[in-house]
Amino acid sequence: MQTLTLTRPDDFHLHVRDGKVMESVIMASARQFARAIIMPNLTPPVVTVSQALDYRQRIMSCLPGDSSFNPLMTLYLTEETSVEEIQQARESGMVYAVKYYPAGATTNSENGVRSLQRVYPVLEALEEKKLLLLVHGEVTDPAVDIFDREQVFIETVLAPLLERFKGLRIVLEHISTRHAADFVMQGPETLAATITPQHMLLNRNALFVGGLRPHHYCLPILKAEEHRLAIVKAATSGHPRFFLGTDSAPHARARKESDCGCAGIYSAFNAIELYAGIFEQAGKLDRLEAFASHYGADFYGLPRNQETITLTREDWQIPATLPFVEDEIIPLGAGEVCHWILQ
Repeated sequence: MQTLTLTRPDDFHLHVRDGKVMESVIMASARQFARAIIMPNLTPPVVTVSQALDYRQRIMSCLPGDSSFNPLMTLYLTEETSVEEIQQARESGMVYAVKYYPAGATTNSENGVRSLQRVYPVLEALEEKKLLLLVHGEVTDPAVDIFDREQVFIETVLAPLLERFKGLRIVLEHISTRHAADFVMQGPETLAATITPQHMLLNRNALFVGGLRPHHYCLPILKAEEHRLAIVKAATSGHPRFFLGTDSAPHARARKESDCGCAGIYSAFNAIELYAGIFEQAGKLDRLEAFASHYGADFYGLPRNQETITLTREDWQIPATLPFVEDEIIPLGAGEVCHWILQ
């Protein structure tokens, strides 16, 4: 196969930051995706509908007038989030979900939830108003090994949550373990998962081959090869509750290569081309369109996109670095050969 035409895909987990950083990265996503679920963990976080709509306007102002890219906004869940805010979110028509970060779990999550019981009324409102709950699925207990935090979260937090809120639609973000893949596969129709290119391409050896590799550091952290294979199997399975979410998270090279490097991998530069290579290698290229363009929209209750994109099978080298504000950024797969190119 030399060309591949797909319904224009959506990215159901994207960080575009704000200000000059956003100006540097937003067009990479807009050229590939029709829509993207925009993460709210700015500093300060996006906790109200008014802030979300202002943020959306800032995103739109970075796009050319003929762009059809549609940012789908989210709110950052805190223990102060009110039921009234959820009602306003529903009425806005532009806020689609609320993001649950366990406090301290990842970048800019200091304002996250410490006691889930304190936000039960908000979760009941989400269930009633049919807005989604997006979950960063890791516990933050320092006694739990970092490689086990997703599995423990599923067992101690997510499973009871699903039992208590049976009508609440939940997306377990950026799954990274066999346990998560199996749990979603066997779970209720109200549970889905996003899958990143890095968790399909890399295992934890990639953090250390030839020295410490900070540009492969993300959260959830990369896992052992058995887990990578399970994630690839889930994504390419044709199961309708696994879909594309890049979790592309831009950080300047200097911030990644510091004494306390930031978590996050920048994949937005050529995400759909990376996914195509992964699906081709798995022998499941015929299932890419559903994963990238159909299943996420279906789970969110959105219409499928009508436009298409075309990929051509052509080898090209991913740049080692890209311009990024006054620094540079290292994309996923920097310096390596990519086998598909978006026309």
